[in-house]
Amino acid sequence: MTDLPNNHFVDDAPYDPNEDIKTLDRPDLDAPSWLLIWRKFRRHKLGLWSGVFLLVAYLSLPFVGFLVPYTPNERNADHLYAGPQMVRLFHEGSFIGPFVYPITAQADLENFRWNYTQDRENPAKLQYFCKGDDYNFIGLFRAETHLFCAPEGATVFLWGADRLGRDIFSRIFYGAQLSLTVGLIGITVSFLLGISIGGIAGYFGGRTDWCVQRVIEILRSLPELPLWLALSAAVPSHWGPVAVFFIISIILGLLDWPGLARAVRSKFLALREEEFVRAAEMMGAKPDRVIRKHLLPNFASHLIASAMLSIPAMILGETALSFLGLGLRAPAVSWGVMLNDAQNLASIEIYPWTAIPMLPVIIVVLAFNFLGDGLRDSLDPYSDN
Repeated sequence: MTDLPNNHFVDDAPYDPNEDIKTLDRPDLDAPSWLLIWRKFRRHKLGLWSGVFLLVAYLSLPFVGFLVPYTPNERNADHLYAGPQMVRLFHEGSFIGPFVYPITAQADLENFRWNYTQDRENPAKLQYFCKGDDYNFIGLFRAETHLFCAPEGATVFLWGADRLGRDIFSRIFYGAQLSLTVGLIGITVSFLLGISIGGIAGYFGGRTDWCVQRVIEILRSLPELPLWLALSAAVPSHWGPVAVFFIISIILGLLDWPGLARAVRSKFLALREEEFVRAAEMMGAKPDRVIRKHLLPNFASHLIASAMLSIPAMILGETALSFLGLGLRAPAVSWGVMLNDAQNLASIEIYPWTAIPMLPVIIVVLAFNFLGDGLRDSLDPYSDN
């Protein structure tokens, strides 16, 4: 570039007849909106790492059977309430690879508890890509291969065993398949109802808006937890785990839509007076097209952030219902079902590892909240937040 006296600049580069004139002169400044969003989001470290964690968690759900050593309901009657076993690398100063010490149960008849002793003379090395009980791989076909297994004559309870001798580590991973999925199904139902009903109320206004607002006020005036309990108790007890799972997901979605509908309605009331909406109507666009093509895209950032903040509420709802015995029931495995087995405070005091299923609930809820905060700040890339 050459600087002229009149403060103008002239490009010294030779003329290229094949140059694309649509190419941006300053890609770093004239970037598309998605790139601006990504640049701002990656500066939100908590949101970024939370998104990576949740992505890995959801992608691993179809492969849970391969990743864990036991199936969810596989029992070991000789190791009831077995404590967590540490995977070690060195035995008596020598490196022998990952191994565990075999444990033997002894009944303490004075304190009415199980005590376990380790056999430190015979380390048992873990087995890899080994055969165990069969499971559904990716939900399509049966498989028997596990990433790692307990050695012959030993167990590998990384986070201990429950009252029936089932591996808590394996059950937590299997429980994630239901506990994490229930939020996606529930938020889908909630968003379909909230966006549809709120969009109709906000776009048409008048008597339609009045009727919708009265329905929302009635639903929001009902106490949430007793309503959850009443609807969940109405589910027939003879239904299978899959049917109960979908019903619980739909119930959570049905109870969550009024808040979203009110937010959509207020946004549409403001946007419907904008010039681009009036122009679309004058060109003959029907109401459904105006809502889908013109109103919703201007509200997309709020919807995405709301989804990320609503999914943990769904997960907590399922956990609470299952904990109270009104949600998913055995033999289904979810984090709430596992916590239901740990209701006895005396057992938690003696065997504290039975309360470990509360940790993934806390971690996942925090991850969704951090991700939602990051998206909420990033979806408006021109703000100063």
